[in-house]
Amino acid sequence: MNQLDARPQAGDTDAAPGGGMRAKGLSGNSVGLLGSAVIGVSTVAPVYCLTSTLGSTAGEVGVQMPAVFLAGFLPMLLVAFAYRELNKVMPDCGTSFTWTVKAFGPRVGWMCGWGLVIATIIVLSNLAGVATSYFWLLAGELTGSESVAALDGNKAVHILTCLALIAIATVISFRGMTATKGVQYALVALQLVVLAVFVAMAFSKAGSVDFPTSAPFSWSWLNPFAVQSFGAFTAGLSLSIFMYWGWDACLTANEETSGSSRTPGRAALVAMVVLVGSYLATGVAAQMVVGSGDQGLGLANPETSDNVFAALAGPVMGPALGILLFVAVLASAAASLQTTFIPVARTVLAMSTYEALPASYARVHPRFKTPGRATVTAGVATGLFYTVMSLVSEHVLVDTIYALGLMICFYYALTAFACAWYFRAELLRSGRDLVFKGLFPVVGGALLAAVFAKTLVDMWDPAYGSGSSVLGVGSVFVIGVGLLALGLVIMSVMRRRSPAFFRGEVLTASTPALVAKD
Repeated sequence: MNQLDARPQAGDTDAAPGGGMRAKGLSGNSVGLLGSAVIGVSTVAPVYCLTSTLGSTAGEVGVQMPAVFLAGFLPMLLVAFAYRELNKVMPDCGTSFTWTVKAFGPRVGWMCGWGLVIATIIVLSNLAGVATSYFWLLAGELTGSESVAALDGNKAVHILTCLALIAIATVISFRGMTATKGVQYALVALQLVVLAVFVAMAFSKAGSVDFPTSAPFSWSWLNPFAVQSFGAFTAGLSLSIFMYWGWDACLTANEETSGSSRTPGRAALVAMVVLVGSYLATGVAAQMVVGSGDQGLGLANPETSDNVFAALAGPVMGPALGILLFVAVLASAAASLQTTFIPVARTVLAMSTYEALPASYARVHPRFKTPGRATVTAGVATGLFYTVMSLVSEHVLVDTIYALGLMICFYYALTAFACAWYFRAELLRSGRDLVFKGLFPVVGGALLAAVFAKTLVDMWDPAYGSGSSVLGVGSVFVIGVGLLALGLVIMSVMRRRSPAFFRGEVLTASTPALVAKD
């Protein structure tokens, strides 16, 4: 067996990674299967995702919203199998970056890593924005003061509160994943319990006279082919894909997980099942109780569609329990704000360790065993990004979410294709290898690549997203393509600073040597 392609053997569940990969100094065996799954669910932040995108998705596809949730789940599930297979042989915290370098070489791998990093910065800024809005909404509810709740509308107060929340999350993440393990368990449980209560009460009130826009359930809601246009379907699918983004945080914590070659992959699949169940139940219940129209409490009402639970909390759950929904959204965003630092900090750590970024980012804190400088830099970048975008665009939340879908499709598709290419010599070894290492990754990657291409064309139109534009070009296009182009610029600078990495001398592109069947 080639030394650079050392593979885990049968029964070796914690084999050291091969292929030229390097240890990072992170704290090993800190997280188990449950903890890893909780990280995945927490990073996705289901309650935050639902309040941010239920209305937007309904506005794009109408009553087919549950079908689009299912359609978004399919490519994510297929890609999750690709992550699982790659993690078994290369449990490296660089995940997408490391794996695509091994499959396609340093330039493609670098851009894949950049896609993950910038997607995480975007979602961190949105998490902070939602957490801020619900912080002031909750404060207004608890004090009974409309003027307190209205502070969220003060741009200076809103931005300063966002920066404070980002700073707190940065400090917590700096101190390590085990520092708030119990808190994460509690916050994820709170989200799921409150969602269950909301779903139950929505079902019980659907069709009542208090909700004139109620819609009776129909199995056609689960038919994606009933969406009126392909453009609407891809726009809705892009939002749906965003709603599942973050499960791969399980994998970026692999070097700190017990059973690093197998546990993270299993945890990702557990997280995906929990998410799709939560989304389908909530989407159907919300649609039954208020409908998907653009009037009144209808999910697609433009006045409430970017923050659905703020409008539905009181009418569906009542004043007392409605506050719990505010708490759940705040908890969801706050919990995810902390755990979402995991993938960006560890990807930057890996890129630096392999000389694709400046060496200073490879430092691990001697006490907390975390990528300290990478974590702090991610926090600063998030604060700057949100501040700038808030000042430039009044619709920053909507536009960055749409742009985020482009980034997610970009690096997930590359990783899926990397799986099939990396294992190309093994695909005919068995039916299992053909399906899980070849067929599933290729189909998942192709679906995401198709969404990427269609979204790229559609977002040129200023009507895409919030409707804002820059010099006649849709702001979503400017944000998405501009950030990818920025990655090319930074990569060209790093090529001069780190020629060894870009010559393929540090992390070698390769195909695994065949091993005997287990």
